[in-house]
Amino acid sequence: MFTGLVEGIGMITGMTRMAEGLRLTIAPPFPAAELALGESVAVAGACLTVTAVSGGVFQAEVSPETLSRTTLGLKKVGERVNLERALRVGDRLGGHLVTGHVDGTGTVQERRPGPDHLFLRFLAPPHLCPFIIDKGSIAVDGVSLTVNAVQGRTFSVNIVPYTAARTTLPELGVGDRVNLEADIIGKYVARLLAAYRPEKPGLTEDFLSEHGFI
Repeated sequence: MFTGLVEGIGMITGMTRMAEGLRLTIAPPFPAAELALGESVAVAGACLTVTAVSGGVFQAEVSPETLSRTTLGLKKVGERVNLERALRVGDRLGGHLVTGHVDGTGTVQERRPGPDHLFLRFLAPPHLCPFIIDKGSIAVDGVSLTVNAVQGRTFSVNIVPYTAARTTLPELGVGDRVNLEADIIGKYVARLLAAYRPEKPGLTEDFLSEHGFI
């Protein structure tokens, strides 16, 4: 479990294609020796398991399922990625509950720098749209953000200077793809509500409107 509060930016120093999946070598901004084999690290929002630690870098393997749902297969050596170690019991939950299980990828539709804040608008995949709400939470490349507004399949966010200085979000350009994870609470609610309409599984905006949720 994570919070979406990025600890720092790491750099991909190696990528090895495997028979199935991908092995990443990453130089973290914190001492790699602090990592334990088998622990979880969110890499650009995707929860990966540390499989090796040596010489200031760590390795993690990306499964075929993760490759199909994230942007990790598009990364290149030298590219920077947001990193967050798993939440410890007793830590403050400053962002929101993030599992690191990416739901799908979105695309940057608009990038508008302002005097203080960076405005970004994203196009979300259709299956994620019912879970993205005004003033709700969403993880973009592992960063916990508040949704400003939702219009159709797009949603917008503002990046404050503190977040801009400590994540890769300012490096995004129009057309770039990002990892998206919707709020887990919304997904559980949708699953429970689906039990009351077995003839039409899933959650739609029409259903939410019909039952007074939006």
